Amino acid sequence: MSAAKDVKDDRKYTKDHEWAKVEGGDVVVGITAFAVDQLGDITLVSIDVKPGAQVEAGKAFGTIESVKTLSDLFAPISGKITRVNTALEEKPELVNDDCWGEGWMVAIEPSEPLDKAQSLLDKAAYQRHLEESAH
Repeated sequence: MSAAKDVKDDRKYTKDHEWAKVEGGDVVVGITAFAVDQLGDITLVSIDVKPGAQVEAGKAFGTIESVKTLSDLFAPISGKITRVNTALEEKPELVNDDCWGEGWMVAIEPSEPLDKAQSLLDKAAYQRHLEESAH
C-alpha cells in the first residue's frame, strides 16, 4: 500500500506530514505513514515539552531521529500539552510499527477548535499534497 493511500479519514493533517485527531477534549498528534516511509527506521523520539506546557501552532515541540535524518516535530495547533507518549523514550520503533496509534507523540488541549485551524488539511487535501510532493 502506498503511503498516499494510507491516509485516515478521522483526522486532520499538516504539510509537515503530521496528523491531529480529536480524542475527547484533546487533540492527539503523530506522524503519518508517509513521514515514517521517508524517515526509515526511527531510532529516537525526543519530546521537549511536558504536560502543562503551552505550544504554538507551527513551532517545534521535539525531534525525531532515524537512520537517515533528524527532523523537527511541529505542533499542528496551539494549546496546552495534556499528555506525552513516554513509551517512545524506550521504544521509538513504536512509530514505525504503528504511526496511527501506539506511535502517537503528544496530546494537546487546543486553544481553538480543530476545524478552525486554517493550516490543517483534510484527508483529500493531504492526499493532493502528497501527490504534488511526489512530482
